[in-house]
Amino acid sequence: MTSELRRPVALVTGAAHRVGRAIALGLARDGYDIALHYHSAQSMAEEAMRLIHEGGSGATLFQANLTHPDAPAQLVRDVVRVCGRLDVVVNSAAVMVRMPFGDITAERWDAVLNLNLRAPFLIAQEAARHLPEGASIVNIADLAAFETWPGYLPHGVSKAGVVYSTRALARVLAPRIRVNAVAPGNVLLPERFDEKAAARLNETTPLARQGTPDDVVQAVLYLLHANYVTGETLVVDGGRSVRR
Repeated sequence: MTSELRRPVALVTGAAHRVGRAIALGLARDGYDIALHYHSAQSMAEEAMRLIHEGGSGATLFQANLTHPDAPAQLVRDVVRVCGRLDVVVNSAAVMVRMPFGDITAERWDAVLNLNLRAPFLIAQEAARHLPEGASIVNIADLAAFETWPGYLPHGVSKAGVVYSTRALARVLAPRIRVNAVAPGNVLLPERFDEKAAARLNETTPLARQGTPDDVVQAVLYLLHANYVTGETLVVDGGRSVRR
């Protein structure tokens, strides 16, 4: 991509696979050129880029390890330098690691929160210097922000922090930039998830089925187009949160 391109540019972090990949492809279909971030899954990122190009949109790959303190801001600066503009940020890169209470160490705690919570904030902080008036930031949170999952304590804490950060950034950056979040529920299970546990999730979900990454994509697109919405977290969980 070059600065002569007039299509809006969306930075999607963690866009090589899973929900991030679906978001990148969905935004490309919606008319964005994609700054496609990945950490280590280069071949998957290249495949996502190929699919975006085949669909008629532009895509450029950006590799970064967002757990490094300086990497988030540098990623934003690289996108602006290479693409010539930045109009939307979707913070999707995250890790979800089962971690029993007794196994949590300072290093493992930091590894989760540095990627899931610190990196989105630092990306938003730098992006705010480059985004035009009316731009949007969408953070990908998680249903774990609102429920208690004892086996995923650092993950839940990080995603609760994303929800708080979303509200705070919306206040700080208004009225120039809108900041919202999507909190997916059972839309894409972790790899090697137990089949019985998956069936139990479906049985205890009011809509009685698993969602799909496209459900998250539709939520992201809604928030990008909802010009009078900021500071909100849209829960996409098939009704699980209304069971209480």
